Amino acid sequence: MLVTGMYSLKYINVAMVTILKNMTNILTAIGETYFFRKRQNEKVWAALFLMVVSALCGGITDLTFHAVGYMWQFMNCIFTASYSLILRWKMDTARQLTQSGSLNEVSMVLLNNLLSLPFAIFLIILFNEWEYVYKADVIRMPIFWVVATASGLLGLAISFTSMWFLKQTGPTTYSLVGSLNKIPISIAGILLFRVPTSVPNLFSIVFGLFAGIFFAKAKMS
Repeated sequence: MLVTGMYSLKYINVAMVTILKNMTNILTAIGETYFFRKRQNEKVWAALFLMVVSALCGGITDLTFHAVGYMWQFMNCIFTASYSLILRWKMDTARQLTQSGSLNEVSMVLLNNLLSLPFAIFLIILFNEWEYVYKADVIRMPIFWVVATASGLLGLAISFTSMWFLKQTGPTTYSLVGSLNKIPISIAGILLFRVPTSVPNLFSIVFGLFAGIFFAKAKMS
């Protein structure tokens, strides 16, 4: 999930990434219906349809369209939806098999990160990342370590809050609430990185953002 997200940002702009992430909501809702037998109301499916339309319009009108970037982003949507669905499934399994009836957030974050270490080490060796990082001049800059440490702490906070939220709600609700943060991210991405856009593309981005809000409202109802 993290690797595909980084590669997609390498090729496509932040605003389009946030809109294409709406596809994650669709996959999550379908998966929750199939695996957890949770029915979605008509408003939710209507909102999901609007998200598909906005993603298609955004891709067609994207001035910085990159096929490889879109491929990575669609892979990211699949992995992100799978992550939330599997995580919720394991939480339900833990509730049945543990004496306390649940795993607390600290235990889940610990297990989640420990299990990811072998995969991270494999990728580091496969792509020879250690040698690349060791030779990079940026690691000798103090500000790099400040920013890297802050990024790690924020990632840890995301893990804790994600675990708690999934434990209290469900995968689709978790996914749709994440849609709401697309508004400031899209605006900031366009302004900070000065992304070339057209009026149709801006309209598709705004349309996708409102589709996310409508999705959240429909789900809550």
